[in-house]
Amino acid sequence: MNKDKAKEEKSLNFIEEIIEEDLRTSKHGGRVLTRFPPEPNGYLHIGHAKSICLNFGIAQKYGGKTNLRFDDTNPLTEDTEYVDSIKEDIKWLGFQWDKELYTSDYFETLYQYAVKLINDGLAYVDSSSSEEIAKAKGTPTEPGYPTPDRNRSVEENLKLFEEMRAGKYADGELVLRAKIDLANPNMHLRDPIIYRIKHANHHRTDDKWCIYPMYDFAHGQSDSIEEITHSLCTLEFVPHRPLYDWLIEKLEIFPSHQYEFARLNLSYTVMSKRRLVQLVNEHHVDSWNDPRMPTISGLRRRGYTPESIREFCSRIGVAKRENIIDVSLLEFCAREDLNKTAWRRMAVLDPVKLIITNYPEGESEILAGENNPEVEGGDGSREIPFSRELWIEREDFMVDPPKKYFRLAPGRKVRLKHAYIIECTDYKTDDKGNITEIHAEYFPNTKSGEDNSGIKAKGTMHWVSVPHAKEVEVRLYDRLFMEEDPMVHEDFKQAINPNSLHIIPKAYAEPDLENAEMGKGYQFMRIGYFTLDSKYSSKDNIVFNRTVTLRDTWSKGKNN
Repeated sequence: MNKDKAKEEKSLNFIEEIIEEDLRTSKHGGRVLTRFPPEPNGYLHIGHAKSICLNFGIAQKYGGKTNLRFDDTNPLTEDTEYVDSIKEDIKWLGFQWDKELYTSDYFETLYQYAVKLINDGLAYVDSSSSEEIAKAKGTPTEPGYPTPDRNRSVEENLKLFEEMRAGKYADGELVLRAKIDLANPNMHLRDPIIYRIKHANHHRTDDKWCIYPMYDFAHGQSDSIEEITHSLCTLEFVPHRPLYDWLIEKLEIFPSHQYEFARLNLSYTVMSKRRLVQLVNEHHVDSWNDPRMPTISGLRRRGYTPESIREFCSRIGVAKRENIIDVSLLEFCAREDLNKTAWRRMAVLDPVKLIITNYPEGESEILAGENNPEVEGGDGSREIPFSRELWIEREDFMVDPPKKYFRLAPGRKVRLKHAYIIECTDYKTDDKGNITEIHAEYFPNTKSGEDNSGIKAKGTMHWVSVPHAKEVEVRLYDRLFMEEDPMVHEDFKQAINPNSLHIIPKAYAEPDLENAEMGKGYQFMRIGYFTLDSKYSSKDNIVFNRTVTLRDTWSKGKNN
């Protein structure tokens, strides 16, 4: 074996190793068919992105396919809104499923599977209350005991199960349980409930059904119906695998197999769908796609690219043990990709007026600026108007600057990006000492790209021409939680960052940004990466969201 081949094999994750062995032995006829099975009861988050990248990526790597199967077995919480959002998120991430399927497609088949278990003496209808069933299951250290209905006859069980389907009983009045082993150390095998009654309208089957299979009953059987070769789940499903295997064995159906990997745990983030619902319903965020949310739609609205999320999922890899990934890695992946793709533009968020006193009044000129200097061969350029009056950032001027301050101050020179070198000559203040206006002179022979003057300036500043500036709203988003692990609090909402959103209602941007494209990244030079807000931005009210800062300022601030 050559070194390159050995290196390649060492880099395989454990799931790839399993698949390569299965392909070598022609298990499943050399097929690879995975599935992504979300429940349509909410929006997908970054943890789902990991599962999407794994399921679709594995199939792509080995010439296989991936089914999208909606686990729609709980009509009380599911909606077509979530179905549509899930499909949009998967496509945006760059993946396409082979078949779009629903567990509800298999309701009749699953019902017949349950009938087979009853006929084989492996399932029974139980009229015990949920509290009685839970108590009868025992504890992890004590065996369970049978409820009075465990020994019903096959005929009586079939009759009751048929009546359950016909709608004769109320919610919770009866359940169907698998008949396995009440003393099994694995609590999931102590006669688990496999069907329950729910009189509710289903988003696809309306009121055709009033009994619905439990996840543990529907999951493996749906995998088997589709002949899934590698069913990839997160580690919390390890205890469920024996039941998955038991049902497939007893039903004598296609032997799909479940493999588990570590779910994504991200610092400064909550991933529980129940807690994300709380954030939305209690208005801590404006919606599921709020740019502070870890949802895929929230990340998209904030300006993250699909490439950056796929790269993040690739970097964290696939493991068998849980760990917490620092959210700064996700932010790094965003910066890395946006640095290569975002167009450079100038915007001033905290403006103060700079007047170039020796520039002709009423005149202006057009300067050229590259769109992205990181792109090999160039990525085009845009026109930038320059005039006598400019907006600059307030923090870019100091009356009495410290030694290593390289921006504008009385008697100091700086270069204006894409323009000229200037020297500050004067400034004005209000009665509170706040700077209201800065005066400077420019050196006409220092134009960028044409400068052979020999005049030196240590700093470079961005700016926007006052008469040409476009007013925009800017939203500076930060992390939603202040704690690395928000769950250290009894109520996780105590860790919410009160400064996670700062709105600047009027900033000034170069006029080219009037034509900014929705979904495209822009680097506001020296400030950060931004994108148009898909919810609030319009032609008459342009709103930009900050995706990430240019550098990891959070860690720096946290360590001070």
